[in-house]
Amino acid sequence: MATLGEWIEGARPRTLVAALSPVLAGSAIAWFEHGFRPWHALLAFLVALALQIGVNFANDYSDGIRGTDEDRVGPMRLVGSGAARPAQVKTAAFTCFGIAAVLGLLLVAMTGHWWITLVGAASILAAWFYTGGDHPYGYAGLGEVFVFIFFGLVAVCGTTYVQLDRVPASSLAASVAIGIVACQILVANNLRDIDGDREVGKRTLATRLGHQGTRRFFALLTVLAAALVVVTAALSTWWALLGLAMLVLLAPATRVVLSGATGRPLIGVLKQVGLAELLCAVGLFGGCVIGA
Repeated sequence: MATLGEWIEGARPRTLVAALSPVLAGSAIAWFEHGFRPWHALLAFLVALALQIGVNFANDYSDGIRGTDEDRVGPMRLVGSGAARPAQVKTAAFTCFGIAAVLGLLLVAMTGHWWITLVGAASILAAWFYTGGDHPYGYAGLGEVFVFIFFGLVAVCGTTYVQLDRVPASSLAASVAIGIVACQILVANNLRDIDGDREVGKRTLATRLGHQGTRRFFALLTVLAAALVVVTAALSTWWALLGLAMLVLLAPATRVVLSGATGRPLIGVLKQVGLAELLCAVGLFGGCVIGA
């Protein structure tokens, strides 16, 4: 039987990357606009990290009790593998959401923008109902919409806003770039699980587009992500083109997807895309620091 330690070791790197990338991208614009606030950025990162861990637990719980992880190809799941009881995983999810809420309220108190609590509440609800509840929207092909909005637009623009008290157009462009790459992680994940998801009735976007349609969609997202990095640079500093360093990983990942790879080879694609998102954010941050 798989252990909790193995689950943590597998989840930790991708969780840190997913939480850090949008905060770096949002902070990049704040730095370029001469409004970088390190404590605000740190709190934004901790909120994002708590939400990411909560989403991981919530998905593990909901997929596990539905039986959709029984023939899983990718990293282990706690409920599906029997390493933890469903009630324990559910409690862990809501504990993380609670921590995110407390940290978010502290950030709101520091900025004075109390309406942000509504955004935080929406983020938590969206995180739970992605695979939770009677009608999870992740099972209706809307998972990519959730990732793009909350791990892209909200996370990046929100990080910029709590530092600058405004959202420049460059931040919006950066949020779209990060959101697109974050979506690619989910697209690759669902492509890997497409046959199993069809068998259990999980109607992801991949099951709707089919193998070839999903592969073309992944390639299109690579092109769009690169284009949005260029737009971000045009709206801030051309040094932000350092964000295109992500193509060092994203290009070969796209080639693997287009080659028709299935199953375990796509696990490597997931890792490449996750690191590409981080590389994009680091490039944007470094470029904006130089450009400022």
